[in-house]
Amino acid sequence: MVRSAAIVMSLGNQSRAILRRSVFLIGLLLLACGKREAAVVSIALHPSNPNIVYIATNDAVHKTRDGGQTWEQFPSFTARRVTTLAIDPKLPATVYAGTMGDAIYKSPDGGQHWLPHNVGLKEHVSFVNEIIFHPNNTELIYLATTVGAFVTKNGGREWEERMAGMKEVHIVTCITMDHQHPRVLYAGTTGGTYRSEDGGGNWQKKNSGLIPDDVLNASMALGVNVLAVDPLNSGIVYAGTTKGLFRTTNRAEYWEQIGQGLSDQFISTLVVHPTNPGILYIGGPAGVLKTADAGKTWQPHNQGLATLNVRTIAISARDPQLLYAGTNGSGLYRSTDGGETWTAIPLTHPVLAAP
Repeated sequence: MVRSAAIVMSLGNQSRAILRRSVFLIGLLLLACGKREAAVVSIALHPSNPNIVYIATNDAVHKTRDGGQTWEQFPSFTARRVTTLAIDPKLPATVYAGTMGDAIYKSPDGGQHWLPHNVGLKEHVSFVNEIIFHPNNTELIYLATTVGAFVTKNGGREWEERMAGMKEVHIVTCITMDHQHPRVLYAGTTGGTYRSEDGGGNWQKKNSGLIPDDVLNASMALGVNVLAVDPLNSGIVYAGTTKGLFRTTNRAEYWEQIGQGLSDQFISTLVVHPTNPGILYIGGPAGVLKTADAGKTWQPHNQGLATLNVRTIAISARDPQLLYAGTNGSGLYRSTDGGETWTAIPLTHPVLAAP
């Protein structure tokens, strides 16, 4: 998802163009946020227990252990607004929170206590956009941030910048991994996409079919909000952008715009069914849309949503019929039938977590 950015750049036509584009994206975000208490920023689902869910709003981090019937709110979490959450898939009691203004926090005990993990980040990074784990070694973690991509090899104790080859952009809005080939990474930016073949050591711009170079410097050029790799065919990658949905079938060598009725639509979030990759969900200002044919045709799935401005969607790996959707105006929703219907899940009157 595209988040806000504040970057100091050198003067020049290209730098000014990137800055204008960043200001434009900030404006989109601010317009989308709505009431603070009604904006769900991030959703993290427990990898094996679908009843355990973490939610970040503009004000707090919440946790449920019973599928949303009751909630804890973590009063000991003192960072500025949380922008993204991620659960360690091998040690699910370990939770990471990226913030706006204070980089990364880590909880080793299911959210009860949070500690800063900012060595190598603190002096550079204010806004963390996405957190991903290596599938076999979850001490190896990658970040997408407003000033580039970063990696840790020791569970967040130390971070290193990974920007070699990203000469045109500074804002990395999202990052994803080919889990069949974990050294292959894709980064979405305010200037298109990049691919790394060596775990982030070096990046190559991959914008063929996505955004021409002459458009890249324009003040309202296409930006990539979310990336997703097909879980069964690693050559297929989807890119949700500020101007529609794109797909590559050859590892980002060439992109094509897909989706009837999705032309130029702002896409905030995208998830792929974990076992049937022909099924995808996207979210944005038009609500939730679902495809069953790998993105050729889309149908709205908004029954029960009070607000159509969807910011984030999460799907359960254990039960793919179970989804959560976070909106910018009416809070959190859950679907137990693959998005056919949605039920509001209030976060009000939380039970305070024990210190």
